[in-house]
Amino acid sequence: MEQKQLKKMVLSALLAGIAVVGSMFSFPVFGSKCAPVQHLVNVVCAVFVGPWWGLAAAFIASLIRNMTGLGTLLAFPGSMCGALLSGLLYERFKAVPAACLGEVVGTGLIGGMLAYPIASLLMGNEAAALFTFVVPFLISTVGGSIIAFVILVVMKQTNVLSQLKVMIEG
Repeated sequence: MEQKQLKKMVLSALLAGIAVVGSMFSFPVFGSKCAPVQHLVNVVCAVFVGPWWGLAAAFIASLIRNMTGLGTLLAFPGSMCGALLSGLLYERFKAVPAACLGEVVGTGLIGGMLAYPIASLLMGNEAAALFTFVVPFLISTVGGSIIAFVILVVMKQTNVLSQLKVMIEG
């Protein structure tokens, strides 16, 4: 395996672990468990490892959260759509605000709507509707994206962001 890919894989695994541990810090909003750390991790993944490793990290974090009882099946559509769109927009525009926007749209809107069939068909939630999870997902993702934005802007201003990217890119 190429050195750069190995670094991205290890960083993705580390960030997935942070997302899992961070999911212990969650709060309920309208029947959904909101964990802003996952969204912070998605944006950080977008910037450092790209869309595909970010998607993998979101999947792994969601899987572990479900296996340990820290999350529900709704973790999959929200985190994965947000991570992918965040990474794709960052890859295209090379801007932290683009990554944050991708996270909010991917998780809050797309993931929120994709949560409906999962809640309805797989979880038996008869009260679920197409937009039931959009607001709680938006609350969670906006919070996590703001935190990520602040951290990454500070890292950029102190030149840490570019130094870390050079270390990862090799």
